[in-house]
Amino acid sequence: MPARTPDDHPSAAPPGPRAEAPRPARTATGRAPVAAAEPAGVDADTPAIGRRVRALREAHGISLSALARLAGVGKATLSGLENGTRNPTLETLYAVTAQLGVPLTAVLSGPPAGQTVRGAAVSATLLEVFEEADATYELYRMRVAPGPSQLSPAHQPGVTEHVTVFAGVLRAGPADAPLTAAAGGHLRWASDVPHLYAAVGDEEVAASLLLRYPRQM
Repeated sequence: MPARTPDDHPSAAPPGPRAEAPRPARTATGRAPVAAAEPAGVDADTPAIGRRVRALREAHGISLSALARLAGVGKATLSGLENGTRNPTLETLYAVTAQLGVPLTAVLSGPPAGQTVRGAAVSATLLEVFEEADATYELYRMRVAPGPSQLSPAHQPGVTEHVTVFAGVLRAGPADAPLTAAAGGHLRWASDVPHLYAAVGDEEVAASLLLRYPRQM
């Protein structure tokens, strides 16, 4: 520390103006911007998912090439999924499980509750699986990020989806005739056709999603 000179004064200099904390940026509508979307994929043991997909495919007597063609995914994508070297998106898992005739949870590894799957716009966390004599139900907590919509492939015949919106405005349902609901609203549609999810405006959608898979006889 340098020595003080005779001209130095022991008293501290008067404090300058207090610096203000930086304010968060705002969008054109005045809302704070939504955090960037998380990468698509699953928060689960991907090798275990791959083993389950392969076992189901082989039990159905379907070749890898045939399943990839039926599901509309690349052969390399399906091979990477089965080998556990590729983290599948929600869209890919739905496309594959639809052709195998099973619910999504049939290929998830470990305790199903708490696992999260992500697609282009949707992030869905599984809360519970209900089994009844004639159907299997999957209940998810769903978030839909603003921006581009997510197109999901058709599920197996008879599957329906039921959405209750808690925040934001959601457009969802059959791709050729989507429905819209704001907070407090409810949507229902047959999801054995291609269907979409999109947030209307720049606010993230918070909702619950219930899928009903009829039991195959």
